[in-house]
Amino acid sequence: MPVIDVELRDRGYQVHVGPGVRELLGELIPTDAKRVAVVTQESIPWNVDPGLAQLTITVPDGESAKSMSLVEDICRKMTVAGFTRADVVVAVGGGVVTDVGGFAAAVYHRGVRFINVATTLLAQVDAAIGGKTGVNLLEGKNLVGAFWQPTAVVCDTEMLATLPVREYRSGLGEVAKYHFLGSVPDAPAGSPEGKVNADVVSACVQIKADVVAADEREGGRRAILNYGHTLAHAIETAGEYDLRHGEAVAVGIAYAAEVARLLGRISEARVMEHRRVLGAYDLPCALPEGLDADRLLDLFKRDKKAIEGVTLVLDGPNGVEPVTGIDPQVLRDALGTLR
Repeated sequence: MPVIDVELRDRGYQVHVGPGVRELLGELIPTDAKRVAVVTQESIPWNVDPGLAQLTITVPDGESAKSMSLVEDICRKMTVAGFTRADVVVAVGGGVVTDVGGFAAAVYHRGVRFINVATTLLAQVDAAIGGKTGVNLLEGKNLVGAFWQPTAVVCDTEMLATLPVREYRSGLGEVAKYHFLGSVPDAPAGSPEGKVNADVVSACVQIKADVVAADEREGGRRAILNYGHTLAHAIETAGEYDLRHGEAVAVGIAYAAEVARLLGRISEARVMEHRRVLGAYDLPCALPEGLDADRLLDLFKRDKKAIEGVTLVLDGPNGVEPVTGIDPQVLRDALGTLR
């Protein structure tokens, strides 16, 4: 079973990938832990056995669940149950659960240990790794949060075969992103997990682990992990559209390629390579109907990368990197290519 090291100065940990690795959870719980708070959702078909007394905290489904009030609710339940810093949070689920469970672990008693058991493709290749936790505000996604690294991450690829089609496709949006950040193999035909297998998941995890090790708190290079996310987050904030997060990221990747082409950073052939990769995963490249360009451009300014004006992560001669000072007309013209 692949084991990927996230090599950090103070809080390094391992990511375990493969079919059946959820059975390792009991071995990964710190030996001095007293109890475990399992944060999960009713829709998760897995029951985990941490090998200790546990408190199960069920959170709602959907991105709207990522709120300050939910974090408060988790912390209050842990308080009533008498949880201390000697205890551990185990987040079992997709990106919503790992974001919320991790943030609750980061702020409860100013930080308790936690483990992510990622059950969706999106969580396995992205959300569960790297220590970025947080919740949304009405004004935008992930605007409140903390960097809080897990003690371990478990990515059991058996779960991928059970995901609904749209949930699976959402994860493919993040897999497609990694094709432009490093080397991701094609899954063998007939893979029981569908379009990806443990080798593909491991390759994505390794790319992210390397980036996080070089820039844990997104001071520079780590921003490349947000490739496609500026437009994606704007779409998700602008209203209720029939796109999952990874599908919105796919549209954002297509958009980033068009911006890069208009700036002369990449060729038309490279734009078509972006569309080929997205098409291979059956991902969208067009904006949802009815989205207002002015609204999207305004939301770009609320992105966490927007320290010196609108910042997009773009492909170019030096690879994918953050770019600032982009002409607003270029941003607008590139939106017009996605209709």
